[in-house]
Amino acid sequence: MACFKPGRRSRLIYAIREYRGRKDEPKGFGWRDFRDLVVRARIQLGGPIVLVWDNVRLHLTAGMKQFIAANAEWLTVFQLPAYAPDLNPTKGIWALVKRDLGNLAATDLGEITRAVKRRLKKIQYRPDLVDGCIAATGLSLDG
Repeated sequence: MACFKPGRRSRLIYAIREYRGRKDEPKGFGWRDFRDLVVRARIQLGGPIVLVWDNVRLHLTAGMKQFIAANAEWLTVFQLPAYAPDLNPTKGIWALVKRDLGNLAATDLGEITRAVKRRLKKIQYRPDLVDGCIAATGLSLDG
């Protein structure tokens, strides 16, 4: 999540799931994982959240809709148009991560995961990179 609040530094909040192909292991994030990430963001940011996200199927599940409705006092959600990667700052974040991984010759999945985490952590400490990804969407950073 690329997070912005006028007068404060931009933040990057993320979670990673590593899929190892085990029986009954989820391949990716479920709606509860997204819910937990939003709750974690609220705790870290210390206030209400206006969430702008794409139309990933999991964002539109009944469980997620119920969570949003139950937390309307601190959570406002806007959906991006059906296909609008140019409006999504996280696409820019992932482009930065993938650019650094292009020449990685990993020996196992753990090495890839560690490299992704390292790059995301570096971006967390560079709010100017997060600002750049937000600015690339055309969204105003002036509040």
